[in-house]
Amino acid sequence: MTAPVVVLLAHPRPGSFNHVLAGRVVAVLERAGVPVRFHDLYAEGFDPVLTAEEAYTGGTRAAEFLAAEPDPLVRRHREELRDAGGLVAIHPNWWGKPPAILSGWLDRILVPGVAYRLDDAGGAPESLLPLRRLLVVNTSDTTEERERTLFGDPLDAIWRRCLAPYLGEPEVRRLVLRVVADAGADTRARWLDDVEGEVARLFGAPPRGRE
Repeated sequence: MTAPVVVLLAHPRPGSFNHVLAGRVVAVLERAGVPVRFHDLYAEGFDPVLTAEEAYTGGTRAAEFLAAEPDPLVRRHREELRDAGGLVAIHPNWWGKPPAILSGWLDRILVPGVAYRLDDAGGAPESLLPLRRLLVVNTSDTTEERERTLFGDPLDAIWRRCLAPYLGEPEVRRLVLRVVADAGADTRARWLDDVEGEVARLFGAPPRGRE
């Protein structure tokens, strides 16, 4: 059986282009028979605030903390990620980082005992996840030159260099769609096709018209 793909959407405005992108991703995966675990974090009311009990980095009590987790939605997200072969994150670039709700998802879901094991606080993580592929789709209103020369693309560092080692070093692809605020219908349609093609390449889902 094909491993599920977790799809995360982090945009507060219903009807945003991020929502359209997420819909295309889910449709391509479902058409190919890939099990999808889709989460619109804002619509679900995901609580991004890390609790004191969750704020641990390693040691021998991970199982105890996980078993005591009181939030059923957090438990569900953790369980789904444990079984996932792929992860797709769709979000805007806000101040060079994901929206707070997605940052909180990372804090609360990618915890010891779920995402990784860390016996030595200063050591390298041992990933516990079966993730093989990670696709990040970002919308941005910053030009490519300005992002590269002035900011250094911190989002790429977050996903590719900071998070990937804790996810088991999956194959990472990232698409940045810009400048989204000025993009017309033709440009957005082309972006949707680009995203569809990347989903097909990574997860074996055929683009429309190629089944």
